[in-house]
Amino acid sequence: MAYDAEDTRRRIFAAAAVEFAEHGLAGARVDRIAAAAKANKQAIYLYYGSKEKLFAAVLRAKLEDVRASVSVDPDAVAESVGQMFDWYREHPELIRLLLWDALEVGDEPGEGEQEWRDGFREKVGQLIDAGAAGDLAEDARVRASQDLLFTIMGLISWNFAVPRMCRLVLDEETEQAALARRRETVIETARRLATPPE
Repeated sequence: MAYDAEDTRRRIFAAAAVEFAEHGLAGARVDRIAAAAKANKQAIYLYYGSKEKLFAAVLRAKLEDVRASVSVDPDAVAESVGQMFDWYREHPELIRLLLWDALEVGDEPGEGEQEWRDGFREKVGQLIDAGAAGDLAEDARVRASQDLLFTIMGLISWNFAVPRMCRLVLDEETEQAALARRRETVIETARRLATPPE
């Protein structure tokens, strides 16, 4: 059977995403990634260069996934927020990866950072198109829309970043019931925040 390099890369990537989400950069083990991917450790270094570069590649790809999967509809900002909430519920690994990145990598500029920034600027532009910042001057509209996007991201991500806090604070019998209620609360909050002042 012929060796399929692309398939090996995909298996390594998938295994690494699970390993990094579970253990972070420092706690992740290349031998566990290799075993889960049914690949050898040398392939990981050949294709990705280092554990750190593999972590960066996984995080970059996950951020690209959410950027490509969810857009802000200027005519339905609150509904778009609901779609973002659903995406994060279905992909909780991104929140974990972002938390590990903040804890272990810190605020150092990373590879692909400009691409991430461009993706977020696109969403800021969608909020501006929705009129979320009202009739402010252009620079103030950009800043207000950036603040709104970051606030909405926080409203969504906190639900998945701290599951124990959700359990302690929210009085629901099941996690699904709590998340359903939180989803509606986040959507309504986003609707109010995105409504320009009269």
